[in-house]
Amino acid sequence: MQKAGLLLGGSGRVWKSVRMVSSGVTRRNPLENKVALVTASTEGIGLAIARRLAQDGAHVVISSRKQQNVDKAMNILQGEGLSVTGTVCHVGKAEDRERLVAMVLDVNVKATALMTKAVVPEMEKRGFLFFYRSGSVVIVASIGAFTPFPGLGPYNVSKTALLGLTKNLALELAPKNIRVNCLAPGLIRTNFSSVLWKDKEREDRMKEFMHIRRLGKPEDCAGIVSFLCSEDASYITGETVVVGGGTPSRL
Repeated sequence: MQKAGLLLGGSGRVWKSVRMVSSGVTRRNPLENKVALVTASTEGIGLAIARRLAQDGAHVVISSRKQQNVDKAMNILQGEGLSVTGTVCHVGKAEDRERLVAMVLDVNVKATALMTKAVVPEMEKRGFLFFYRSGSVVIVASIGAFTPFPGLGPYNVSKTALLGLTKNLALELAPKNIRVNCLAPGLIRTNFSSVLWKDKEREDRMKEFMHIRRLGKPEDCAGIVSFLCSEDASYITGETVVVGGGTPSRL
């Protein structure tokens, strides 16, 4: 019995070590020396992603359409001791980026393609400076790309297009050592999605489609993005990760 107890004790310590490694406890700053540009990142999912990337060691540049939103979010994150700067960027204004219209397809698809095109040269430079370390692009689509939301046709189509854009950019940028993946959030409790859960009856109806009977939190998305940006995901590109609590999500 004593030997068995010793073995079990040793096994327990081994499993504790495994859990610590898998949870990142012993692995600090997986995104150290990386710069992360997170658009639409002053609230909701974008803010949670910016916070997580900064917590994991990246220097994060946040952006929003309004200066006051940028300043507020930047003060919050810097107050947490995180390395964050901010800039104003309205994806529908030509003077901020080369975008001429603010229609859904232009903002969700064209703007994403143009933003990626704009940052790729800088990612290549950093990859050369840091011994060919890979760059990573994470596009945010929606579960609506797989299971369309009623009455939101243009939105659903634009998000489905982002799945194809992810595949194509992954192919085009692979020779430059840049990976491209996609996040498809389900119903996440944010201001943007509040129309879908603002009353209890509607929220309960939405939960019926989920295996995990709760609405998601922005933080549920942030860890996935950090992983996709890290070297742990160095062999993953062209993929879409659904964070939807088990909501049906495949074509």
